[in-house]
Amino acid sequence: MVYHRLYLLNRNSECIPRRLLRGSLITPGNILRIISGTLRGKKLHPFQGKGIRPTSDRTREAIFNILSDRVPGAVVLDLFAGSGALGIEALSRGADMATFIDMAPAAVSLLEKNLRSCCLEDRARIISWNIERNLNCLQSHDYPYTLVFLDPPYHKGMLLPALKHLKKNKTLTPSACLVLEHGDVDELPLPIAEFVLLDQRRYGKTLVSFLRYMV
Repeated sequence: MVYHRLYLLNRNSECIPRRLLRGSLITPGNILRIISGTLRGKKLHPFQGKGIRPTSDRTREAIFNILSDRVPGAVVLDLFAGSGALGIEALSRGADMATFIDMAPAAVSLLEKNLRSCCLEDRARIISWNIERNLNCLQSHDYPYTLVFLDPPYHKGMLLPALKHLKKNKTLTPSACLVLEHGDVDELPLPIAEFVLLDQRRYGKTLVSFLRYMV
């Protein structure tokens, strides 16, 4: 399978009937679809309001250009999954399976809808869990994760706890790749033993950091 890039349909917003936009929280910028791979052209269910912040199309494209051949065959962990855009994109581009974790009921519901719509239930798992507390929810799962996405709310200090929990639970394969999306004023919580910063890119007010798990 080929990994899909999920894009915001800003440039195709004229295709959305105005009657659906008027008086609604659904806006052209809220619509996502899969651009390439086995699910090419598939639209995801829209998110509403400010509770879920999807990665922009420009940033998402850049992330997967950098990841390149790390995606096919990957076992993915999508933390603070939101709409599931990153993990679903990975599955579409050839990842073997993905685990999605989020605490917000709206996000969990949206994840269920999107995975069902994409017929990915047999390659995906959703866990409702407070990542800040711990990641003990993964202890019963014997999957060695090779690719991890972390896209927490900005400016909330959630990256450090998540990284510490990942290290403690030993759920990552040696040389696993971690992709952290964070605000430009959020200090990257490094150094942490066993995590090495490989690359960092800036996209507007967003920073994307690529880490490697070294054991």
